Amino acid sequence: MGGDKAPEAVLRGCFDAAELLDGDDRILLVGDESIIRPALDTSGVDVSRYEVVPTTQVVDMCEPPVEAIRNKPDSSLAVVAKLAAKGDACVAISAGNTGAGVAAAQLRMRTLPGVQRPGIAVIMPTVYGPVVYCDVGANPEPRPMHLLQYAVMASAYFEATTGKTDARVGLLNIGSEDGKGTAMVKETRKLLRDAKGVNFIGNVEGRGLFRGECDVVITDGFVGNIVLKFAEGLFEGLFATVKKELAVESEDLVERFKPVMGRIAHDLDWQEYGGAPLLGVGGYFLIGHGASDARAIRNTIRAGKKAVASNVNETIIQRIAAAKSDVASDAEADEAVSTA
Repeated sequence: MGGDKAPEAVLRGCFDAAELLDGDDRILLVGDESIIRPALDTSGVDVSRYEVVPTTQVVDMCEPPVEAIRNKPDSSLAVVAKLAAKGDACVAISAGNTGAGVAAAQLRMRTLPGVQRPGIAVIMPTVYGPVVYCDVGANPEPRPMHLLQYAVMASAYFEATTGKTDARVGLLNIGSEDGKGTAMVKETRKLLRDAKGVNFIGNVEGRGLFRGECDVVITDGFVGNIVLKFAEGLFEGLFATVKKELAVESEDLVERFKPVMGRIAHDLDWQEYGGAPLLGVGGYFLIGHGASDARAIRNTIRAGKKAVASNVNETIIQRIAAAKSDVASDAEADEAVSTA
């Protein structure tokens, strides 16, 4: 029931995902039954693959997150998280209020062992390959330890998604030098540098995000969200500018470049990757872009199936435990030196 184009685009995406379903896969459609049932009956899909879970409340996009989840226990968002928490669903998906989605996941699904705060990880396509950004909105004022855990979790997610190993992790900063950044960023850099299970390559500047300098970019949710939306707007603006200039030059040129522009648009289209996982919660919760259309929803379902199959949460639990042990050992060593 959430998203700029809901419920029509969300339902269409769920129906388009029918071809992705195998085994005993089913899609649970959570929300207003009076809207969902007629759409399902006329969809042309195998209705046995779908189940309607009726709810009576909806969280609006502008509602305060925690209050909304607590005051609307029968909202589609709260129920989706509850289904995942109880094991009645393998993956929870929503394109609605992001803050409320994070709150619902934390309140209902809790966090994985050892995880202090969950973070939203987004795959950003680049000409050099996909790059994972974490966090992009769940935690706007994190502590250094939260960012260390984001590096661990995002690395595991990148490797599970791409099949690559030893993900290169960069810390978003205003300069590559060690002394640059806020006190929080400097402390985070120290933790990342000393973490044995993280392939930390150092600070990365904004200009390096699309140069293939790293596979995983770590930042706080405030900056990460701005970077994400700036990149989306920049891509749209560049494409509009190129199209305009081609038309000024020659209408024939526009037609000749259409295949090229189409390939570039496809390769850099965020909707191809679907929703963003909320890493660190006790299950799988994917947060879709508010502007998600049917294709984005379909691809989010595909991403959810892939996340479950990869069992990335078990990898995260193991790596978080190892990172926690490393930090504790380093702290004990520092204390021993100090005492001596």
